[in-house]
Amino acid sequence: MIQLALARHAKSDWADSSVDDHDRPLNARGRRDAPEVARRVMRSGVRPELLLTSTALRARTTAELFAEVFGAEVTEHPELYLADPPTLLRVARESGAAEVLVVAHDPGMSALVSELAGREVTMPTATVAVFTWNDGGWDDVGAVPPDDVQLTTP
Repeated sequence: MIQLALARHAKSDWADSSVDDHDRPLNARGRRDAPEVARRVMRSGVRPELLLTSTALRARTTAELFAEVFGAEVTEHPELYLADPPTLLRVARESGAAEVLVVAHDPGMSALVSELAGREVTMPTATVAVFTWNDGGWDDVGAVPPDDVQLTTP
């Protein structure tokens, strides 16, 4: 079984326009939404063994808030910052984990979710899409339609 969860980082703070994009923190709504969404995803039976995140502050913070709920390890990957769909999928595959959650950014996240779902999907902040392939391995991801797709929004 492969279970790939794809999460767009929670809502970030745009109050200080002098802050570099990479260093933008979460705002109060983002800090509230991330753990609530993670709890809802966990109640649906999803338990990632590994969380992979972009190095951007808003993504790292989202991943840390998710990790507290899931009790999972967080690993940062610089290449996930503003990554395209092939990069997002490659990093998840290379983790070797059967159940992995990736926290990253749009437009790459919405594009990959849409590709895997076989339909247009918009990923608002703090949204998590979970794809499950009951049989097979990572080679099936992107080549074979998933057996199940769940979308959890704040």
